[in-house]
Amino acid sequence: MSELAYGVLRQVTPTAAVLLAENPGVMTLDGTNTWVLRAPGAESCVVVDPGPMDPAHLGRIAAQAPVEVVLLTHGHLDHSEGARSFGRQVDAPVRSVDPAFRLGGEGLAEGDVISAAGLSIRVLPTPGHTADSVCFLLDDAVLTGDTVLGRGTTVVAHPDGRLGDYLESLRLLTTLPVGTIGLPGHGPELPDVVAAAGGYLVHREQRLAQVKAAVTTLGGAPTARAVVELVYADVDRSLWPAAEWSVRAQLEYLREA
Repeated sequence: MSELAYGVLRQVTPTAAVLLAENPGVMTLDGTNTWVLRAPGAESCVVVDPGPMDPAHLGRIAAQAPVEVVLLTHGHLDHSEGARSFGRQVDAPVRSVDPAFRLGGEGLAEGDVISAAGLSIRVLPTPGHTADSVCFLLDDAVLTGDTVLGRGTTVVAHPDGRLGDYLESLRLLTTLPVGTIGLPGHGPELPDVVAAAGGYLVHREQRLAQVKAAVTTLGGAPTARAVVELVYADVDRSLWPAAEWSVRAQLEYLREA
């Protein structure tokens, strides 16, 4: 990834460019990646994840108009808060799994192929981080939202997110062609999303084993916080609240196994 720059449209692949929202944080890394998609030579574009309600950021995206359609990878506000306002601003429908974020009424489902801006964009349901998470597959790249990040690992946002679903979603991504570029919701692009998803699976298996061992050590039915204090002792405490989400999902997964 090139030097971090807010407010600058950066071309990543022949069909995908990114605008980085200025909302950095523990959960958002450098900020939310808003993706602008168009085939070479196409006048219109597709916008994925307009991001927070930041008029300056939304204005910079609107400058890429005409926009045919706005797509959401999931409903977390750092991706979706500005979506309906942006859709009205550029007179474009907003499509999402969750009806609460739609503008124009059309959803997203497995098997959908969105033909816009000279592209065919296939919807891949990838629940786990959240129940409504999806990825968008292009010819040589896949937009992964928060299912796979450009740096570090994501959380399973229990109770909406479920670990079993998340593991299946990662396995689905490992079936894509090797070398498929990952275009994440946060962090830099990934040269091979298959390798990244495989690494996530290994990490999750290791964490699950650690959580299982912690439950045995602590005895009874330990709280997620107690497990976090043991398993994540070497992790910055600012990340512990997010880790509790994932641990709750792991404890539920172990109970159901």
